[in-house]
Amino acid sequence: MHGRTLRRLSLRGFALFYLLAVLVGPVAIISWRTFDNGIGHVWSTLTDPATVHAFVLTLEITAIAVPINTVFGIAVGLAIVRRDFPLKGLLNAFIDLPLALSPVVVGLSLFLLYGRGGWLGDWFMRHGIQILFALPAMVLATIFVSLPFVAREVIPTLREIGDEQEQAAHTLGATGWQTFRRITLPAIRWAVIYGVVLTTARCLGEYGAVAIVSGRIEGQTMTATLTVEDHYDNFDLPGAYSISIVLALMAILVLIAMIFLRPEEATA
Repeated sequence: MHGRTLRRLSLRGFALFYLLAVLVGPVAIISWRTFDNGIGHVWSTLTDPATVHAFVLTLEITAIAVPINTVFGIAVGLAIVRRDFPLKGLLNAFIDLPLALSPVVVGLSLFLLYGRGGWLGDWFMRHGIQILFALPAMVLATIFVSLPFVAREVIPTLREIGDEQEQAAHTLGATGWQTFRRITLPAIRWAVIYGVVLTTARCLGEYGAVAIVSGRIEGQTMTATLTVEDHYDNFDLPGAYSISIVLALMAILVLIAMIFLRPEEATA
């Protein structure tokens, strides 16, 4: 018994040490170094028009990508769990592709697809539509890297709840939309909420794919993460830390929202 207790305490101690070393320590150091040049420098960095625009652009991209991936995640979850069709296994595997593929590769693929000489780039250019180095490419990159999260929350939930209630609703004459709105959606609402929270966090912190396709035009296509790198490259470390802290606070608020939105039966 004593040996078992010692192993359990050792495992917990290792987990705590790992958490401190990998997560809490770096965040604490960044929080401390943020105020190296005083709070006035922090305020001037965060209120700079370019920084404000970067945060607004980040939130705008997130506001576009999250609803699209939410609808996609629910639709593909229903298709995989409730329908049988050819290549269903391929679709199921494709959902995980953004998790296995480097975001830089995603950005490069979009660059080759929509750039000059690309499969679609010349057509858009002839019609005066700017995709690369503009908001559309940044949204496409963010949608791709955050695509799996809602689907991966919804699919196991749909499998767990089964389809008995849905079949009963159809037997009683409910339409497909009525069944989805009154039976399916309430049953998967928490899975959808968790997926939305994770998707939001991923969109807020996206860097690699967006860095390739944005063009890094200050005041136009610079997101918050790109602005952090810009300050860092210009040796303004407190400025970079200031923006990083705001991004970290956004992520923390998202996690707190997920905790408080969790139903009581999920925390029991």
